[in-house]
Amino acid sequence: MDPHLTYPPDNDLRRLLRFEPHSGAIWLGERRMVLLHTAALTALRHDLITSVGKDHARRLLTRMGYACGLHDAGFAAKTRGKKTLEDMFLVGPQLHMLEGAARVTPVRLEMDAAAGRFEGVFRWDDSWEAHAHRLHYGVVDEPACWTLLGYASGYGSAFMGRLILFKEIKCSACGDDHCLIEGRPIDDWPDGDAHRQYFEDDSLLEKMAALSQQVEALKNTLEPAESGGMLVGSSPGFQHAHDLMRRAAATQVTVLLTGETGVGKERFARALHEHSERAAGPFVAVNCAALPAELIEAELFGVEKGAFTGAHAARAGRFERAEGGTLFLDEVGDMPLPAQAKLLRVLQEGEIERLGSESARKVNVRLVTATNVNLEAAVERGQFRRDLFYRLNVYPICIPPLRERSSDIEPLAQHLLARFTALHQKRLGGFSDRALQALTRHSWPGNVRELENLVERGVILAAQGGVIEAEHLFPNQSEPAQDGIDPQGRLARRAPEDELRLCAQVLDAGVPIETLEAQVLALAVERSRGNLAGAARLLGLSRAQLAYRLKRQHQQEAD
Repeated sequence: MDPHLTYPPDNDLRRLLRFEPHSGAIWLGERRMVLLHTAALTALRHDLITSVGKDHARRLLTRMGYACGLHDAGFAAKTRGKKTLEDMFLVGPQLHMLEGAARVTPVRLEMDAAAGRFEGVFRWDDSWEAHAHRLHYGVVDEPACWTLLGYASGYGSAFMGRLILFKEIKCSACGDDHCLIEGRPIDDWPDGDAHRQYFEDDSLLEKMAALSQQVEALKNTLEPAESGGMLVGSSPGFQHAHDLMRRAAATQVTVLLTGETGVGKERFARALHEHSERAAGPFVAVNCAALPAELIEAELFGVEKGAFTGAHAARAGRFERAEGGTLFLDEVGDMPLPAQAKLLRVLQEGEIERLGSESARKVNVRLVTATNVNLEAAVERGQFRRDLFYRLNVYPICIPPLRERSSDIEPLAQHLLARFTALHQKRLGGFSDRALQALTRHSWPGNVRELENLVERGVILAAQGGVIEAEHLFPNQSEPAQDGIDPQGRLARRAPEDELRLCAQVLDAGVPIETLEAQVLALAVERSRGNLAGAARLLGLSRAQLAYRLKRQHQQEAD
């Protein structure tokens, strides 16, 4: 081993590996991990070789390892960006050991990323894959650590920005007492072309997939209104609302869209218009809550010249502008009562009167309204006309809130990601696993509009070529208590940041440990209303342990 090649302390990497027993998740940074039995992996490996043949099995397993190496390479610059180039690269072998692949000893490492020069030699002891292969097939003639070689190749390739091929010079599956791997740029290997099939067969498919995403993103940017622009979802509640919308689109029925703020009522209205016979006509949207009460009639029905001070010219209202198309009245529950009376006449007679005019004008408009308030309750309070409510409520469609359609969150987020990466000219690798988990666990008080804002913020904050992480979406969200790995390899509880800050405040205040313990015990007893068993559960103690501590405390106070 090169005496200059020594591993830096791996505390920074151990902090990346976090266990959350309460949620059933294991994390390596932002990536979710799974512990698997090597016996299960061995059986899967054997079944692959038996079913598809050695060459195809090798390719699949190499590609799987390659993907793992690519992901782990993302932690190097983030974790040791201020260290030497060698220390940054050694993140990969150290993570390989933390993940249980093998004991890795660096023998030689020479690298120059700018010049594209790389040569790395590493020793593997106790490779799980060599043991698995030898278990089924005995001593073999060819190296068998396909997954682990794929990992090394993927890690080196991501780190160097070009394809680095690692090959086994020795393999314990071949009878050697350890495995020895060597990595170079693939063009530096005389037989490099024979190994490209394990890494580059999917390059065309990957390019086609990337191109497809770019086309979809461009389409979303250029045609935001088509098919409602954002009608994405497969949950039962959403599909029911979508089916009602499609059925109504083929008719001229007046539609009332209900639901919380931000659920996408205007997008449903646009989709209804796009799927109707009026799609070639205009779609005019009006937010009734945003218009002053004294101006709403003029905005909706238009004005004649001289109708009031400042009316120097006749002006068409929104109904006339929507002629032959669809008029969408959002927040119709906030419309003042005089305007409600005129709206009712439009629905009954199909005609409007401009302010200051003595003649009526026929209008051919499809009316779609929306509200986030309970119109029936508004009717009972005298804030909304009962007859108008009945005319609007002919065909109600309730759009469910985002928290009730959790299965739609990820597809919606991916749809928004494509739109905003095109808009902001960013190239991103998607969402991290932790970011997706945070999205699905959020309560979404702002519904789809809130999701839209969070994804756009994530796109802006994420590094070019990186991924959107949970901290980009929820910068103020504290992490729950987690378990990490101590230097002896045991699980060790790690307090979340807010707990650490609280401990620091206690230390800064100089509170004696005895006083702090007395206060904690008293609070636990108080919260459990004097029930010692309940208090003990809060503190993670047995009842006997709590009773002993309370007795000792009382004796100290008596002394």
